[in-house]
Parts: sequence; structure tokens; C-alpha cells
Amino acid sequence: MSRSSSGLPTRRRFLRGLLAGSAVSVALPPLLSLSGRSDARAATDAFPRRFGLFFWGNGILPERWVPEQEGPGFALSDQLAPLADVAPHLALLTGFQVKVPNRVAHGSGPAGLLSGMPAVDLGDNRITFAGPSLDQVLADAIGRDTRYRSLEVAVQPGGQGRSYRGPNLPNPAESDPATLFERLFGPSFRAPGEDGVVDPRLALRRSVLDAVLQDAAELSPRLGSEDRVRLEQHLDGVRELEVRIARLAEDPPQLDACVRPDPPAAVPDVDGRPQMSEHARVMADLSVMALACDQTRVLSYWFSDPLNDVLFPGTTAGHHQLTHDEPGDQPQVHEIVLEGMQALAYLLGRLRDVPEGDATLLDHCAVLATTDVSYGRTHQLDEFPLIVAGSAGGRLRTGFHHRSASSDNAGRVPLTLLRALDVPAADWGVDDAWTDKGLGELEA
Repeated sequence: MSRSSSGLPTRRRFLRGLLAGSAVSVALPPLLSLSGRSDARAATDAFPRRFGLFFWGNGILPERWVPEQEGPGFALSDQLAPLADVAPHLALLTGFQVKVPNRVAHGSGPAGLLSGMPAVDLGDNRITFAGPSLDQVLADAIGRDTRYRSLEVAVQPGGQGRSYRGPNLPNPAESDPATLFERLFGPSFRAPGEDGVVDPRLALRRSVLDAVLQDAAELSPRLGSEDRVRLEQHLDGVRELEVRIARLAEDPPQLDACVRPDPPAAVPDVDGRPQMSEHARVMADLSVMALACDQTRVLSYWFSDPLNDVLFPGTTAGHHQLTHDEPGDQPQVHEIVLEGMQALAYLLGRLRDVPEGDATLLDHCAVLATTDVSYGRTHQLDEFPLIVAGSAGGRLRTGFHHRSASSDNAGRVPLTLLRALDVPAADWGVDDAWTDKGLGELEA
């Protein structure tokens, strides 16, 4: 344990090593005691499998969502009509229920589906997840060898999404197109075959990180459980930095579809209302190219947040307010759902249009599209909307509608996706949300 200037022990610790005969060190976060590490990596091939999450807030209108027909070749419902062009690449799953206590309106559903655990209520309509979200479980498995282990983007201005590495550890989404472009395709990005100048300081920085890992290994067994978590989180950040440095210094992967995109044009509000459709297309274009260039293999794309009150073009009130106050069959709410489905159709269409060998980028993806409730007015968790797009390299079936007649556990879908992406998950969820059975109808 290090000591303060007064000579008393402190909880500040440094990882130390030798580099070229000189001592180097990297500071650790404060530790309560003086943990383990896991570094699951998935095997990759020329065209790796990717995961995508598309999310919109405030649910649907169930009577306009569920198609009348089941099986292959089903006719799309009113609210699914924008997906006609990509319907052969979809598996529509209806009649499922998120089986966690529905104690936090608009919070229980995302937590229950995406973590398998009840939401942790922080009060004032704030929650956290009790464990990592699905995208982060997958990022630990298939995202370690890319420049970004996961990418979180939002269409709603200021949208934050619901991606968590653990309790109170959110991954905020980026909603500014210019900032996202600079991060992904700024000066440090090199397309295949493109010359670039590698900063010579990168090699030294990477060497420093390598040098301290031996000290981390020796420190780990001496820590209590709480500090193990803190150290592992800190080391995760070190590993991610190592990966980014390595990817900047190496030649980019030879993926034919990877090109440097043009900087995005600004999408200004009109009359104080965000232009969600235009914004969605810009963020989708950048996200798809990030996947095509193998900058990341895990994408969470948040069209709108749970409980959002976005003032969509042509509406008389915010989205959430309309779900509760609009009378009748809620035509404005219906139009907002259609706008979300149009954004999903655009994203999937862009993935489909990227060739990869004899297949497409969408063929190498598993994309889960979902929301926070079913019927927004009542915050229901039954009849929960679930769409899976892409076949994950032939692991998933598409082009059909499967309906559960018994309010089956929605957690079977995340478990199926984990296994399709080579994560050897034995089960998913806790208590009533627990399951060890994948969804056979979805498995190829």
C-alpha cells in the first residue's frame, strides 16, 4: 500500500513495472483493501458476427402491432408496414412477457429484458441495472479485439440509452453526429489501403501499459470482493486503451466495404422540434460504416429513450404525454411508432446493402429491436415487442412470425442471441425471468 506525505497508509495504489531499465507506473482508482480478471475472447474469421440493439421508447399500440398471420410469409401489420423491404430478414416474435416485477414505469421492461434482472429504482424516474446489459455481455465476448468494444449512439438529442456495464455504470450514448464522426473517422482513422502517420508516442504508451500488468496480477489475489470489481473495471479500461492503440498502429482490416465516409451535415431542429428521421439516417450511416470497418462488433442504437417526451414533427404534445392523454385510437402515437419503424428499416437496409463475400453485413449480424413497454398507456410488460433481424452467419432463422400462446419468457430471446454469437451461456436472468432454454423457433 502506498503512503501519504505524512507517512500514513493510503488507499491509492500504483501498478509498477520496468521498461527499458526504468521504472514506470500507472495509477489505480482508490481501493478499500489490498480480484480477479476475465478476458473472454471470441474466435473471429474474415467476416465476424456482430450484434446490434435498436431501441425506441414508449412502446406500441398492440392491436396495430401484432399481425393476424403466423409462420413464414405473413402479412405485416399497420405498425410494421415500414419494414416491408427488409421483411425476409426479420423474425417477429409476439405474445412474450418480460417476467420481472413491473414496479418502475418504463424502467422495469428494459432492465428485465436486457439484463434479466429487475430494475434498481433510484427514485425520480431514475433506475440502474442490477447487472450488465446484453450488449455489454456480448462486448466482453466478441468486442475485445476491435478498436471499440462497443458503440452506443442515440438519435434523440441528449439521449442516453440503457447500456450498463454493471450497477451505476452506464455507457452514455453519443447523439451528436459531428462528435461521433470525429471519434470514428477523424484523423486517427485509416481505411484499408490508406496511408497514415502513426504517432510514435503510441508505442511507448502501449509499452507502459504492458509493463504494469505483471504488478496487477500480483496485486489481484490480495483484494477483497468490492475492490476486485473496481480493479477489474480499471483494467478493462487499460485493456481497451491497449486495443485502440494497437488498432491505430496496425494496418486496418481488408474489408472491401470499408471506406472513409464524408463528414455528416448538421441536422438542425425545425420550430424547436428535432428532425428525428433525418438524424436517424445520419447516425445509421456512421454506425453501419463503423461495423463495416470492424471498428466495433457491438452496437446499441437508441432511437429514443424510455419515458421520452420528444416533440415529434406534426404532433401536439410530447411522445410520452400523448401515450397517456391522446384519446381514441391515438393516431399521433401511431405515427410516432411508424417513424421509429422507418428508422429501423433504414438501419437494416443499410446493413443489407453492405456486401461481405457472398453475403451481406446484415447476414453477419444479429439485431434485436425492442422497446420499454408494450401498450404505453398502461406500461404493460406482456405482449412485449421483439424483432430479431439478420441470421448471425446462418445461426438464426428469419422471414417468419412466431407467436407465443402462453406469455412465454422473453428472456429466451437474449439467451438465444448469446448462443448464436458463440457465447456459451448456460442460462439468462433471475427468479421468474430465469431461463436455460433458448427459443428453438428462432434457432437455425
